[in-house]
Amino acid sequence: MAATSTRQEDRALDLLKDRGMVRLSEFLNHDITAATISRMEQKGTVVQLARGLYQLADAPLDANHTLAEAAKLVPNGIVCLSSALAFHELTDRIPPAVWMAIRPREWRPKIEQPKIEIVRFGPKVFDTGIKTHIIERVEVRIYTPAKTIVDMFRHAQRHKIWYGSQISLNEAMLGMKEALRKRKATPAEIAQFAVEAGIWEKVVQPRLEALTVDA
Repeated sequence: MAATSTRQEDRALDLLKDRGMVRLSEFLNHDITAATISRMEQKGTVVQLARGLYQLADAPLDANHTLAEAAKLVPNGIVCLSSALAFHELTDRIPPAVWMAIRPREWRPKIEQPKIEIVRFGPKVFDTGIKTHIIERVEVRIYTPAKTIVDMFRHAQRHKIWYGSQISLNEAMLGMKEALRKRKATPAEIAQFAVEAGIWEKVVQPRLEALTVDA
């Protein structure tokens, strides 16, 4: 029995070293029991990051650690809006939660920690402008700078209609200005995503032209 437990712990360690963060369901799929993970946690070998999500206790933490956690907890989601803007260093604001986009009919997970804000993107905008980044050995899908800026404007329009606030619009404007300044997005890329999202002429075009003329 002890030998079996040791073998399971060895397999669990190999899995954690390979994937960075591992969900309990992944351990179970590799015939590693919950009892084994519990013993490893009691020994201090692994730590529980969130419900059903584990990492090696001595694993180095990346500055974007919470994005990797969110990617594991919402496997079909994509980092978006303010979180993507911050990842691309296009804002000084630190989002209080990780923004994740999912499909309209996707299952919405209930997550207590870390704080995750779920938004639903329609099929026309969900599947475009995605790039995969590796954070702590975890594959994290994040929208590109140009796509993120357009998503910010879409979100800002809805925010303005619902709440009469300009905060999100200001964040979108500042993000676009930084993206152009740092050459992380081109006017053509932003225009393409804006056309696809149906917000080019009335929302993005006048603001983008104002920035490029001023430049």
